[in-house]
Amino acid sequence: MKPLFHPRLVNDVFGDPGVYVEYLFEKRALLFDLGDLHHLSPRKILKVTDVFVSHTHLDHFNGFDRLLRICLGRDKQLRLFGPSGFIDRVHHKLSAYTWNLVENYTNDFTLEVTEVHAQSLRTVRFRCRNAFRMDEEERHDYKDGVIFDEETFRIRAACLDHSIPCMAFTLEEKAHVNIMKNKLEAMGLPVGGWLKELKAAVVRGDADKTPIRVWWKEKGRIQERVMPLGSLKSEILQITSGQKISYAVDLVYHEENARKIVELARGSDLLFIECCFLEEDNELAAQKYHLTAHQAGLLAKRAGVKRVVPFHFSPRYEGQEQLLIDELQEASGLK
Repeated sequence: MKPLFHPRLVNDVFGDPGVYVEYLFEKRALLFDLGDLHHLSPRKILKVTDVFVSHTHLDHFNGFDRLLRICLGRDKQLRLFGPSGFIDRVHHKLSAYTWNLVENYTNDFTLEVTEVHAQSLRTVRFRCRNAFRMDEEERHDYKDGVIFDEETFRIRAACLDHSIPCMAFTLEEKAHVNIMKNKLEAMGLPVGGWLKELKAAVVRGDADKTPIRVWWKEKGRIQERVMPLGSLKSEILQITSGQKISYAVDLVYHEENARKIVELARGSDLLFIECCFLEEDNELAAQKYHLTAHQAGLLAKRAGVKRVVPFHFSPRYEGQEQLLIDELQEASGLK
């Protein structure tokens, strides 16, 4: 069964933090943090539809300009999410440039920027043909940490302490629905667009009696059958729990941060977590509001994650990265 989401680090473990997540079948991608993006081709960057920024320290946000440069002049909407104060920082970035000719553009690249507060989301839009002036402000409540919700997946967030607000994120696939093609053929049913509608009905939790239109073209004419969802679920679908991918970076180790990370990442298939320092340098880690590899491993163990990917190593350990990896693995019990 092919996983729906394919995540990978944008840079190496000493480079700017960032995770690029390809969304299989949708020809789109998600991006966690906006550090240096030069290892991503323009083609990959143009697939990005949603960006989740932990905070706006330079190494997490300097890729904004490259993202803007590649998307500018295209008929594209890009959603960005970040912590308190994020909208003003995006606005200042955009205001640093001169936009006197953009009203002549045929396309209207739009940034939809959402700021995550304790109980509400504040969203504004910046349109290219409007010289990226701030407009269309909206506010929405949210619950259970869910800041973004689509038909097949959701994003949860938690606000951590890095001496400033810093967001951690979890991507949750709602359910993984696999078509058993041999069973499909045995029932004499065709592949086609109706299967996407079938999967959507399952993910939404529609009742088993819901009618599903099975349609196909035959000799230039549309043929169709109507079958109950429950019958199709039992005969041709394999339904399993979806992927869960978590991202946590730039946080000091204390019980409140630990509780939030464990709760957010619990049961994750994959946890990307910073490992800036060795445990022998834990005082320095605390001064800089970062984790040691040992602390990261303990969090992974408490959260019961299946696999952990360490990154954001301090350059002081250049050439000694295996020490950080070993310390993480020993504390987490994961290889």
